[in-house]
Amino acid sequence: MTRNTTALRDRWQALAPREQTLVLAAGGLVALALLWWVAVAPALSTLRTAPARHAALDTQLQHMQGLQAEAQQLQSAPRTSTGDAVGALRTALTQRLGNTAQLNVVGDRATVTLKGAPADALGQWLAQARSNARATPVEARLARSAPAAPPPGNPAPAVLGAPASAMPRWDGTLVLALPAQR
Repeated sequence: MTRNTTALRDRWQALAPREQTLVLAAGGLVALALLWWVAVAPALSTLRTAPARHAALDTQLQHMQGLQAEAQQLQSAPRTSTGDAVGALRTALTQRLGNTAQLNVVGDRATVTLKGAPADALGQWLAQARSNARATPVEARLARSAPAAPPPGNPAPAVLGAPASAMPRWDGTLVLALPAQR
């Protein structure tokens, strides 16, 4: 045995039985605390947070399954020719954005010029362009347009639920890629 071990054993034997019991109890307490911090507390923490993480993962899974279903639906839809896509874009543009947008088609690209287009209508039109015309946005250069001046004697609304005239509006251009020719 080494000198340190021998010195430690001599020191232990020199302690009174009561002191030996107290040293063993303190060592046991330290061992229990170490066991708690290393093994038990992390496991309990994992158990406590598991339901919330499980719910978040379930929500994420549902979202991913929705995206998968949408992708499968788009894949199974009949191929759209460029002419059909342009027609669908024009129809949707007229319905959703009216005279706030103009469509210009060159080759396999469609450029939409916006002047004061309402944000909600633009979002709906983009969704329609993606699903009906199978056009995908390639480039967007948008700037929020200056708010229209309120009619005389009618101050601009500053609360949620304000009329559509208070909705954000956009100026700029969107470039969409049309489906390839069949």
